[in-house]
Amino acid sequence: MEIAPFYEPESGTWTYLLSDNTTHSAAIIDPVWVYNPVSGMADSTFVDKVLDSARQEGLQIEWVLETHAHADHLTAAGEIRRRIGARIACGRGICTVQATFARVFNMSGLATDGRQFDRLLGEGDHIKLGELEIRVIETPGHTNDSVTYLAGDAAFVGDTLFTPSFGTARCDFPGGNAGQLYDSISRIYRLPDETRVFFCHDYPKTGEQPASQITVAESRDSNIHIRTETTRDEYIAMRTAMDAQLGLPRLIMPSLQVNIQAGAPPPADNNGVVYLKTPFNRPVAELIRAALVKYAG
Repeated sequence: MEIAPFYEPESGTWTYLLSDNTTHSAAIIDPVWVYNPVSGMADSTFVDKVLDSARQEGLQIEWVLETHAHADHLTAAGEIRRRIGARIACGRGICTVQATFARVFNMSGLATDGRQFDRLLGEGDHIKLGELEIRVIETPGHTNDSVTYLAGDAAFVGDTLFTPSFGTARCDFPGGNAGQLYDSISRIYRLPDETRVFFCHDYPKTGEQPASQITVAESRDSNIHIRTETTRDEYIAMRTAMDAQLGLPRLIMPSLQVNIQAGAPPPADNNGVVYLKTPFNRPVAELIRAALVKYAG
């Protein structure tokens, strides 16, 4: 098994190229499509670098694996599928995410059954990658579609865990739940001590290099939010208080309109131009709350 990390600095995101040495089958985990909200242009330079690396190594990319529907960057999953035919998989909770944000952005024609993805994954599912077997565990809490991919001694955890100095992900998005996140992290912490945890994000200080991984034992001992001795109630209180102070991600509006469609932009208007919606004079947080109330009803 080989794991090649690629860091995208604009969003502080790690993308991984996971491959089987024997068959050269490969998967890309959490690919980034860099987007400039001022110009409206999407730049494929970063994902080109990942695909070029795969070609140079003679790899056949079979899967694009999403750990969840990201709210801070656009996924390049759809672009990769369009170019090379790789299949896209994500957690089955994406259907609830689609239903919520279809209401937020009034995307009335959006199918909310996950059909935009080639496979919806649940607890205990497996994906074959050559002679590698990737096991799926559901790790909700940050979002309710969050999953972790286990391959050998590697766990790709998405936003469930960050580097020790950044702690853990926020839980105030729709479907987020601090208690669930504590339980999900506890599951990860019960993996063998030497298991390598691969992050989706890092935000290093100026002059420092971003970190892509840590062992389970190291995270359990040094994460500022949740360690061996942290109780569930302590974590919920801390995470809830922190989330109350957070603003929304800069790219939440374009990201979610694209990511809930497996990285495909909305259909073009009758002039042939694709537009992404931005609500005017209505806070996105208010629209999300209204969508959740309507869904609950």
